[in-house]
Order: sequence, then C-alpha cells, then structure tokens
Amino acid sequence: MTTTSLDSPPRRALFRLPDFRRLWIGDTVSQAGTAVTVLALPLVAIGPLDASPFEAGLLVMCEYLGFLLLGLPAGAWVDRMRRRRVMIVGDLGRAALLATLPLAAWLGVLTLPQLYAVAFGLSVCTAFFDIAYQSHLPQLVDEERLVEANVALEATRTVTAAGGPGAGGALVAAVTAPVALAVDAVSFLVSALLLSRIRRPDPRPARAPGARLREEIAEGLRFVFRDRLLRALTLTAAVSNLCGTIGTSMLLVLLAGDLGLSPFLCGLVFTAEAVGGFLGSLLVTRISARLGEARAMCASVVAAAVLWLLALPFFHADGRYAVACLLQGLGWTAFMTFRINSVALRQRRSPAPLLGRVTATFRFVVWGCMPLGALAGGVLGEYAGVRTALWTGAVGELLAVVPLLVAVRGGAGRDRGEG
Repeated sequence: MTTTSLDSPPRRALFRLPDFRRLWIGDTVSQAGTAVTVLALPLVAIGPLDASPFEAGLLVMCEYLGFLLLGLPAGAWVDRMRRRRVMIVGDLGRAALLATLPLAAWLGVLTLPQLYAVAFGLSVCTAFFDIAYQSHLPQLVDEERLVEANVALEATRTVTAAGGPGAGGALVAAVTAPVALAVDAVSFLVSALLLSRIRRPDPRPARAPGARLREEIAEGLRFVFRDRLLRALTLTAAVSNLCGTIGTSMLLVLLAGDLGLSPFLCGLVFTAEAVGGFLGSLLVTRISARLGEARAMCASVVAAAVLWLLALPFFHADGRYAVACLLQGLGWTAFMTFRINSVALRQRRSPAPLLGRVTATFRFVVWGCMPLGALAGGVLGEYAGVRTALWTGAVGELLAVVPLLVAVRGGAGRDRGEG
C-alpha cells in the first residue's frame, strides 16, 4: 500500500501534487497579467502623461522602492505570519491598486503622482508576496525537488512573459494602456482565489519567547553575510540589478520616445527576453551538471552581460532592432542559470525558521538597489542622454560576477588547503 506523503517513494510527479499545482497556476496567471503591466505602466507615463526621461526613471524607482524601505522588516513579519495568507492579501492589494488607474483615466483625473503612488503600493505588496512565496514553496515540495520546482515556476513565468508584453502591446494599441492595466488587476484576483484553495496546512510559525523585531532582522542579516556563498550571491545579484536597472529604466524611453516605435514593437524586446529566459530555464540542470553549480553561475553572469552589451548598438527603428531583440533574448538564456540556481541554493542553505528573513535580506539588498539604479538612469537619461544611460548600465553589468568569482576561488583554495 502506498502513501500520499511527499517523502515516501515512489514519488509523485511534481505537477500531480495538488497544492504545488495550485501555487504554480496562481503564479502563472498573476505573472501573465504582470507582463502586461511591464509595458502598460510606463507607456501611460510616456504617452498620455508626457513624462520626461527623469520622470520615467522615477516611476521605475517607485516600482521597486518598497523593497528598499520595507524589505528587511517584511521578512521578519512574514516569519511571524501564515505565509499563504500573506500571499493572498498581497494579491488582493495589487488588484485594488491597479483598479484605480483605469478608473482615474475614465474620470480624466489620472496624474503622474497617482502613477508613482500606485507603483510604490505595488512594490510593497510584491515585497511581502515574494518573500512569503519563496518561503512557502519548501513547505509544498521536499528538499530534493526544490531545483525542479523552481525550474518549473521560472519556466512558466517566462512562458507567460513571452506572450505577455507582445500581447500587451497589441492590447494597449487596441484599448489604451489604462484599460490594459485592468486586465492585470483581474489576474491578481484569480491568483488569490487559486492560492486560497491550497489545502496543505499553513500554521503560524513558532516564535522564540521574547523575540524582538530588530533582533530577528539582525539574525537574518548575520546569517546571509556570514555565509561566504550567500554573501557572494547577494552582492552579485545586487550589482547586476543596480546596473541593469540603470539601463532598463530608460529602455522604453528610447523605444517609445526617441525611436517612436509602436506599443506592439516595444513589447517585442520583452517577448524576446522572456523566450530566451524560458529556453535558459530548460538548460539550467544540464549546464550545472557539466560545469558544476558555482562555475555555471559565474559563466552565466558573464555571458549575459556580454550579450546585453552587444545588443545596444542595434537599437534602431529599422531591421537592426530584430538583432537587438535576439541578443537581449540570448542574454536572458544565459542569465537563467544564475537566477534559478541562486534561488534554490539560498533555499537549501537556510534553516526553515530563518528562510523568510534570509529571503528578505536578499530582496532588501538586491531589489533595494533597483530604485537607486532607476534614479541614476533617470538622471543620466535626462542630462547625458538615454543611450548614455543604457551604455553605463550594460558596462556595469560586467562587474557583477566579481563577488561570486572571488567566493568560488576562495572556497576552492580553502578546500585545497584542507585537503
């Protein structure tokens, strides 16, 4: 007689686990709507509201500001709360915020300050959702399946993102960007409904008697920065996000503003990135097995940076744009090895009671760099030119591998010394 336990052989196929399947479908629906917002939100600013490069950079900054301001306490709070409930509330909050934009547009009162406020609110909800989401996943699958589960989630995220921006561009052209944002609001409602149907118990995490918020936050920080590999992963991702956001905050300003491309054509570069990311997610296990996890991640970061750098000269309103999209997509194919392995490695190396705070520390440092990068990109775009901002970000991406490379070589040296 067989049991239904996750740990008992023979193991059930990953997608036959009902709770994981509900999490996967809910996340997929949410990501499909978010793929529309990636294009629609800045197009509202650049188009109807006539935002300058600096104002567009401020919008991107607001989209990530929640991670910088609330990232650390959010992790400690999530470790005190039922994680599935946090995700559901986060979805409902994002749906409500996005719904205000088409309403304001219909009433003729939509302004840039409202866009900034909604973008900031979305970043706060997303900060809580993502921390709870990554902390809840190990409760739904066993440790040996974490990489498989993360691959499945990242692959489907990129599949939905592959069609999302292109479809979003067509949707924006057909019904206007504010109405397209209403589609995303509905997607968050559907995601919340699916998450509410997960049946696996979601108990409130146990707390140490007398534990204080500041002490819990400090514990997560110490754990990450005392672990050689976790520290390197965090710094590498932080440099990559900082420099990457300098450029990406100005990408739509270049495409929709300077080059005058249609919303559909603007969406194609994001579609290319998503398709490349999907292909890269399928290769993660094979690449890691051949090169080893650490070397594979180093190669991933370097290859991605070089490909993104090569893409920049091809961003023009002619046939060269197809080459730029192709190179951008290949950059994401390369980068997925680092992205997926770093998440799985962080989940494996973190004790369950600390996982929310470890995730929050990572998000605080890594995502907290993004509003700073967006602000720098806006300033560079306004005063030095949009292309200068793009080049600055791409060149900076080459430096991202340094912390990881130092950690890998240092670890190998210690291993040889001990041997």
